[in-house]
Amino acid sequence: MTTATTEPVPATPTGTSGRPVDLRPDGGKERFSAGRTLKYVALIFFLVIVLIPVYVLFVTSFKGAGDASPARAWSLPQVWTLENWQTAWTALSPAIWRTVQMVVPSAIIAAFLGSLNGFVLSRWSFKGANVVFTLILFGMFIPYQAVMIPLNQLVLGMGIPSGVPSLILLHVIYGIPITTLIFRNYYMTVPHELVEAARVDGAGMLRTYWSIILPISIPSFVVVLIWQFTSAWNDFLFAVFFSSSQNGPVTLALNNLANGALLQNYGVSMAGALFASLPTLLVYIVLGKYFVGGLMSGSVKG
Repeated sequence: MTTATTEPVPATPTGTSGRPVDLRPDGGKERFSAGRTLKYVALIFFLVIVLIPVYVLFVTSFKGAGDASPARAWSLPQVWTLENWQTAWTALSPAIWRTVQMVVPSAIIAAFLGSLNGFVLSRWSFKGANVVFTLILFGMFIPYQAVMIPLNQLVLGMGIPSGVPSLILLHVIYGIPITTLIFRNYYMTVPHELVEAARVDGAGMLRTYWSIILPISIPSFVVVLIWQFTSAWNDFLFAVFFSSSQNGPVTLALNNLANGALLQNYGVSMAGALFASLPTLLVYIVLGKYFVGGLMSGSVKG
């Protein structure tokens, strides 16, 4: 009867720290495969597709009136000039300041009200809370175009001045559904023990919110403020119905600039478009990492 013999398994080489050492020529690193190369090529291709309009927008903004034409859209300026930027700034600067006055309070108020709603609906539930939450979310699915006429009559009937005051009110109201959804889903991930401990210590709803919930809500506030800021800044429909060229936001002023006497001066229109988009671009550049962090922290879970 023969017995099977087993060969001894060679020991894994270890370094001075006792950890296994990889003796492969590439050090164990993943090689640059064909699939990986194709992925990067596809990403670069789509990046170029996205940046092509930006290139045309940028170079046209520095062209003179005779140089800025569809036939020369891809060409660099024959003579670089800042006259278009000066003209666009003169035309849009009052509207940009009005837009700031409208966007900042509407974003802050909508975020704060959404935070309160989200806390009550997630951690201080009451009878019929799910029905109330569903009705709040229902406001997200009503097309704005379907309610413009009755909404305009309602705002006029309330005596709210057109321009910045009425736009603040509308953006706050229409921002509450999405802010409530984001905050409620975020607060659902907060441990129950935090709220229960506050109740045991005798804290009421507002005290619990102010001392316990609000300090840990910074990630969601960043997400909501960026969302509300960009939505209100880029809005055009409300601006058309509830403001005029004298008291409206930058989107309305930009439309008037492109369709006015300067229609054939594409350089001024392009410079104005860059001015109008610059604030939202800066917000994403400065707060983009916080926006992603807020999303990953659970603000859209649920």
